Amino acid sequence: MLEEIKFNDEILAIIIYSSFSKDGIHFFTPDDFSQQLAYMKHPKGKLIQPHVHNPVSREVKYTKEVLFIKKGKIRVDFFDDCQNYLKSRILQSGDIILLSSGGHGFEVIEEIEMIEVKQGPYAGDQDKTRFNCVIKEPKF
Repeated sequence: MLEEIKFNDEILAIIIYSSFSKDGIHFFTPDDFSQQLAYMKHPKGKLIQPHVHNPVSREVKYTKEVLFIKKGKIRVDFFDDCQNYLKSRILQSGDIILLSSGGHGFEVIEEIEMIEVKQGPYAGDQDKTRFNCVIKEPKF
């Protein structure tokens, strides 16, 4: 299963639930995203030709991050660029999310183990603006 979280036709996040399966190569992200995310399923014996990646200059203005949920359960809260709460989703073991725009926050529901992948280098405090918000009625 796959879900796009959108606000005003802008993709805030792409969630790939652990149940997703499709033969071949499937890219979830538009070509212009600075972080690309794909799923690959190939049969035994499939050969992927060796290759190197060429140096190509790219401009990254906003950090996009991918979270791989290894263990546990977490609630992801989504916000627009003006820090207004929109909705929430629950992720659990095996789920993957690409956070691409807007704001987001988390509450750990069960002890969590996850892996984060994002563009670097990390810019410290310049990388994000933190804000407070009370979630009264999460919409799951």
